[in-house]
Amino acid sequence: MKKINKVNILVFMLCISLSFAQQTPAPKQTKDFAIVGATAHIGNGTTIENSVIVVSNGKIKTIGPEASTPLTKQAMDIIDAKGKHVYPGFIVSNGTLGLVEVDAVKASSDLSEMGTFNPHIRSIIAYNTESKIIESMRPNGVLLGQVVPRGGRITGTSSVVQYDAWNWEDAAIKMDNGIHVNWPSSFSRGRWWLGENPGLKPNKDYAKQIKELTDYFNESKSYNKGTKGERHLPFEGLAGLFDDSKHLYINVDDEKSITDAVNFAKSQSVSKITIVGGYQAANVANFLKQNNVSVFLRRVHSRPELEDDDYDYTFKQAKLLVDAGVLVSLEPSGQMERMNSRNLPFYAGTTVAHGLTKEQALQLITQNPAKIMGIDDMYGTLEVGKSATLFISEGDALDMRTNIVSKAFIDGRTLSLETHQTKLWKRYSEKYSQQD
Repeated sequence: MKKINKVNILVFMLCISLSFAQQTPAPKQTKDFAIVGATAHIGNGTTIENSVIVVSNGKIKTIGPEASTPLTKQAMDIIDAKGKHVYPGFIVSNGTLGLVEVDAVKASSDLSEMGTFNPHIRSIIAYNTESKIIESMRPNGVLLGQVVPRGGRITGTSSVVQYDAWNWEDAAIKMDNGIHVNWPSSFSRGRWWLGENPGLKPNKDYAKQIKELTDYFNESKSYNKGTKGERHLPFEGLAGLFDDSKHLYINVDDEKSITDAVNFAKSQSVSKITIVGGYQAANVANFLKQNNVSVFLRRVHSRPELEDDDYDYTFKQAKLLVDAGVLVSLEPSGQMERMNSRNLPFYAGTTVAHGLTKEQALQLITQNPAKIMGIDDMYGTLEVGKSATLFISEGDALDMRTNIVSKAFIDGRTLSLETHQTKLWKRYSEKYSQQD
């Protein structure tokens, strides 16, 4: 009897584990296909009406207007997309998808490491391709993303992945190409729960914290230039910043701190710099442009932080930066950031209502993040020779009412758009039809 119970328990646990498993990744493309008749949104600010896109071996072989792009007679699948829209796969900047599954379950979180300076920590090896959250991105056209560690002054290195893979090795598009730093804030708020005034006040330790970071960078440079004795992995982790093989992402919000952070990076001979968050980046837009600094702009659907800010300040920040010539991408960090990453196209859509054109807004989540992350040679736009990572939408993909994705592809592989959420929707949509 005990034996039977053990077997039953084993079978039950197996069924439970299978029910929560990620879908099997799509197989490699084996037959050419063409998407015909759709409006192709290239991702660089242009469109092609009544387009033809031919995909072969996972790459875009041909793209152009239907009238001047005749299809060859070779065997291929034809996808009729008349009246629909084709977009490059959307890209999540500064994301943590795959690092946490359930916030309340500590064992499912690989978000941060202990310690203050962790440039050697590699987020990619903690990336969980089995995450149920990841599969929920694809029905909104979100197909790629940056995996970023959190915590400490130097949080670690990020990598870029695609969202349909067996394991982190398969998922990785570009590994360990960015170092992330949490810059100290020049101001802080009083702790109201301790009876302090909740208003802003100067950070008395600001200069000390910057000196600690400067000393650490200087020690790392000396270590990497000199004859190495005992191996120091954190110092080695920073080496890529000094030879331009890695990008420096600085999490910073206020105007003074943004200026200080950029000057610090320049003093350290770091050339690839991106401000992350950048709440007051628009106030120093010309400075950022002059120093060739890009911005991962904080979540658009946020409330203004300061009393004197316009009520729609967060909605129009992108417009202010784009008009100044700053390279801008949108990022979803904040409360429930992993789940909210699926709303990336709607963040971009909000910027359209506040000044940007639809094609400019599209660039914020396609071409621009691809450029900043260094993957624009293969991703971010619909161009010949680039990866066929794209999707077909029934309507405007930046509008939550019409972003209805009918087909999606990563490297030419046809993705499943079924998720645990679509299964629940189908289940409960039938509930009342089955009742008397």
